[in-house]
Amino acid sequence: MDQQKQPAQKREIPFAPSVYEHAARVIKKSPWEVSRSCDLLAQGHIEAYRLYRHSPVVVGIDIYNLEAEAYGAPVDKPAGNGIPAISRHPCSSMKDLLDLEPFDPQTDGRIPMVIEASKRIASKCPDTDVKIPLSGPFSLAANLIGFESLLCEVYTEPGLVGRALKHLVAGQVEFCREVVRNDLDIAFFESAATPPLMSPDNFRDIELEALEKIMTETSAVVGHPVPCIMGGDTLPILDYILQTGTGYVCCPAKTDQPRFMEAMKAHPEVMVRINMDPGGLSSKNFDVAQKEVDRVLALAENRPNVCIGTGCLPFEADPDVVLKAREYILTRSTQ
Repeated sequence: MDQQKQPAQKREIPFAPSVYEHAARVIKKSPWEVSRSCDLLAQGHIEAYRLYRHSPVVVGIDIYNLEAEAYGAPVDKPAGNGIPAISRHPCSSMKDLLDLEPFDPQTDGRIPMVIEASKRIASKCPDTDVKIPLSGPFSLAANLIGFESLLCEVYTEPGLVGRALKHLVAGQVEFCREVVRNDLDIAFFESAATPPLMSPDNFRDIELEALEKIMTETSAVVGHPVPCIMGGDTLPILDYILQTGTGYVCCPAKTDQPRFMEAMKAHPEVMVRINMDPGGLSSKNFDVAQKEVDRVLALAENRPNVCIGTGCLPFEADPDVVLKAREYILTRSTQ
């Protein structure tokens, strides 16, 4: 007698919201207060993890400002619950970057504080991965000289830009070494380099060599391929991102997500975080979030290595709505 074929069981798809400034909302503090206090930074991310059970926990509020501030860029206090931003760029051109000495991750800026907060979070939340954000060379350069100046030099001095980006790699790798010396891990962020901010050809000719170098060297330091998180319209540069050897990519809400996921079928070993549009999680109407969850779950169907993310979870997002979205994802993905 032929055995009846049993239906395949669905597996739980993890919910991995990107909690940065939202950690301040969870403990009813402003992003500025939390960004400047080791105690509050640890408390905010610990409480957010206890709420959402997300992995990884990427420790920070204004995550792209850390290294630029360590190089001397001032970060000003915003009004209300605004996100801290760099108010003045310490360098005037890419040529200046070639003369920069790497900052000291043991002493400069808020980096020692973020490392200490991360160690506390890892101790209190042993069931999740705790990672410290590391800026890519293009994103760091944008904060050091200003985005408009950087884009101008991309078109007028592409060779110089490429050399300066590679020059920044050594300091970032040393930052990575300090993270590992403290028994922590990193996540790599390079959203400033994505289309339409850069053309795919400029990405290949100017950014890719530095990106491959930093990904190779940091992966060697941590002992595994590191995540390469890039927002924006990344589909046109997806092949270049994968060329770095990363084991974790983001499918941003602002790219052609169906085509992105179709392309990723050739790379089943790579973890893909499919980002929801985070706007629905700021709505008081859960129906809006539910429709967005349904949309991304359909994209995740049959993918072996996949999780559902949010992009940057807004400070204003209602924790109750986020929790409902988490439970709905769990229910739908295990039915």
